[in-house]
Amino acid sequence: MKYIYEKIGIGLLTLSTLSVSCKSGGDKTSEGLQAMPVDVAEVTVDSVVIHKSYPGYLIADQRIDIVARVNGYIVGKYYADGKRVRKGAVLFSIEDSQYRDQLRQAEAQLATAIATNDYNTRHYTAMKKALETDAVSQMDVLQAESAVAQSEAAIKSARAAVASAKTMLGYCTIVAPIDGKVAAPAHSTGEYVAGAGAPVVLATVFNDDIVKAKFAIEDAQYMQVAHNKETGAIDYTKIPISFSDELNHSYVGSLGYEAPDVKTSTGTLDMDVAIPNTHDELKAGMYAVVNLPIASDPQAILVKDASIGTDQLGKYVYLVNDSNKVVYTSIETGELANDSMRIVTKGLKKGDRYVTRALLKVRSGMSVNPVMNK
Repeated sequence: MKYIYEKIGIGLLTLSTLSVSCKSGGDKTSEGLQAMPVDVAEVTVDSVVIHKSYPGYLIADQRIDIVARVNGYIVGKYYADGKRVRKGAVLFSIEDSQYRDQLRQAEAQLATAIATNDYNTRHYTAMKKALETDAVSQMDVLQAESAVAQSEAAIKSARAAVASAKTMLGYCTIVAPIDGKVAAPAHSTGEYVAGAGAPVVLATVFNDDIVKAKFAIEDAQYMQVAHNKETGAIDYTKIPISFSDELNHSYVGSLGYEAPDVKTSTGTLDMDVAIPNTHDELKAGMYAVVNLPIASDPQAILVKDASIGTDQLGKYVYLVNDSNKVVYTSIETGELANDSMRIVTKGLKKGDRYVTRALLKVRSGMSVNPVMNK
């Protein structure tokens, strides 16, 4: 029996030794599995332009009210609401019978004035010849000369009345003053308008081939912009414009109007950016954000925007240190640059390596096998 127990003891000792040996080998294998490959990139250092965002709104390059300047019923509307029209296209017509009558009366008065002047001129000529033979007095001649002057003045007055009547008649046909889109009318066909006393707005035409983003800038910030323009340090002809809702196309504009004064109540200066409405999707009144270039940074720290995570503490990236261990690192960020890169203002330095993919698979302190990518 003693012999059997000794055999069992030796067997147990052997199994224990093998178990320890296998466990030791398993740890090495486990460590090898933990060092999984992860894509990393080195922090980029590049020159970038720093922007500051200003809220604004869009206005059409031209906006003109279409008005009625005569009294009468609207008898015609000749455009489709919201559609583009050419300059000179007829938009409305107003009943014109009374203005045609006024024109005919003015023309008749002009004809009478001309006829009267012809008679007075011939009479004056005859009176001057009669004076040579003392057939009439000098006073008669002077009266004839005065009659000619009065009839000539009457012609001028009648011609002015004709011109005025033609103008009023012309107001009965209302045409587009510019190329553009015409809004829906404020008054319906058949409605009476009294535009002779004060112009009555019928509709509005917008030329929005170019729209302008109006915004206000702080006076101190404006001084920096003015300096940049004077020195040519920054190009202000391609200012990025963004919108609350993403549009189908991207837009840039050129810095345009600068108000001649600073508002003392706000300490701001009104400015605008002209934006070509190439795709006809920008509308007056839309909210816009002007991303105004204000400075340049020749040594900006950049990382891929997709590699940045967000938690309750703010923005962060996973760095990989010299021991190939992951390090959670809080950062402060700026704007996007070159479409996909994010400016980091605090937390990183040149030479740092950061994880670019599989952020959910790594954790701080984890050993990894870094795979550099560009």
